[in-house]
Amino acid sequence: MRVIISGAGQVGYGIAEKLSNEGIEVTVIDRNADLVQRVRDTLDARGVHGHGSHPDVLEQAGAKDADMLIAVTQVDEVNMTACQVAHSIFKVPTRIARIRAQSYLSPQWQDLFARNHLPIDVIISPEIEVGDLILQRLAYPGASEIITFDDEKIMVIVVDVKEDCAVVDTPLKQLTSLFENLNATVMGVRRDGEIHAVSSHESLIVGDQAVVGVAKDQIFRVLGLFGCDDQPPTKIVIGGAGNVGRYVAKKLEENEEGVSVRLIENNRQIAQIAAETLEKSIVVFGDALQEEILQEVDVRDAQLYLGLTNDDETNILSSVLASELGCKANFALVNQPQYPRFAKRLGVDSFINPRSITVSRVLRHIRRGRIRGVYSLFEGRAELIEAEAFDTSPLVGKPLREFEMGEGIRIGAIIRGDKEIMPTGDVRIEAGDLVVVFALTSQVKRVEQMFRVSPDSFF
Repeated sequence: MRVIISGAGQVGYGIAEKLSNEGIEVTVIDRNADLVQRVRDTLDARGVHGHGSHPDVLEQAGAKDADMLIAVTQVDEVNMTACQVAHSIFKVPTRIARIRAQSYLSPQWQDLFARNHLPIDVIISPEIEVGDLILQRLAYPGASEIITFDDEKIMVIVVDVKEDCAVVDTPLKQLTSLFENLNATVMGVRRDGEIHAVSSHESLIVGDQAVVGVAKDQIFRVLGLFGCDDQPPTKIVIGGAGNVGRYVAKKLEENEEGVSVRLIENNRQIAQIAAETLEKSIVVFGDALQEEILQEVDVRDAQLYLGLTNDDETNILSSVLASELGCKANFALVNQPQYPRFAKRLGVDSFINPRSITVSRVLRHIRRGRIRGVYSLFEGRAELIEAEAFDTSPLVGKPLREFEMGEGIRIGAIIRGDKEIMPTGDVRIEAGDLVVVFALTSQVKRVEQMFRVSPDSFF
């Protein structure tokens, strides 16, 4: 497969890094010569210096033979034009574009991206996807990550194992007998910095971060078993009134009765836009790193502080400051993959990495075979995969205990029509089932092979 990425910033580089590590032929275009050189020096990928929507630059990047164009520059119009040029001149089969301006994405203009207008196959809006994930976290407090599959029939949560967790030091195979009708499976853990898939004979210990697949109607029960029974927050302070902050505040205004939201923004123009756009939320012009501003918005009485600016350091430090001033919990938007390693020790409760979300979304359209969805976990060291089992899959027809899954792979749930099935050794996967799998990144290719149409490629 040949992929061209227009844009070598954080998102473009992250996608290129992931794809090149998997042996996909990648070429990255950017107008910044330093970013192009970084790609050449650090990745197994080509770098082309130039404008990502210019035909001559796309030709130099190999657009005539490309299978996919991924346009993720900072400018929406460049991304859209690159897709148009790739389609009209080079007949690139698949075109993905990052589009940030919400005006383009309004339902009333949805025909804009039809094949006979602007031919874009997949539109990625990181602000909307990040905002929706934040709203999910607000709805299910206690989970540090939430991933949904198949219209939310199955949800996967990442949750800290604390001393008051009811399932500590209990063999996982005993959970269904201890807790009647429990529809959940522990798929993997991060323990002492290491990540691995767990077997039914293992137990959780205090300090683990557990990856748990659960039927949606039991998510609050499972969170309760882990000692996470907090109620959704009703008083929220948001640092940053940009696209993500405004989106979250607007959705809370529309969907959540009785929720008080206050936003802090240090750019006067953006603060003015937020004040004019939002109907119920209070917008304060100021710096979220200044104690007097946080006091002005009564952060001491808030149940949650959200650091949603475009600056990682501001998000981390303002989250810590908000907690020191009395806020019950905090949450930070963090782009740099190395920051979560120490920010947790500083007192940041939870994170979202917009880059990993965008990379995960792109991977869904690159995976081979019957892969339906992909989500990266633990800074890209593990993945959750939703795949369709075909009748030729080696998984189909035999009890799971007879199938040699291999190290680093764990099936977390099976969706069969309207039923959610948690895997046991006796369960048999049928053709047409949707299967949710936890896998270490090193084992992703094996998972792909498990669900490819031809069984001959499995070995």
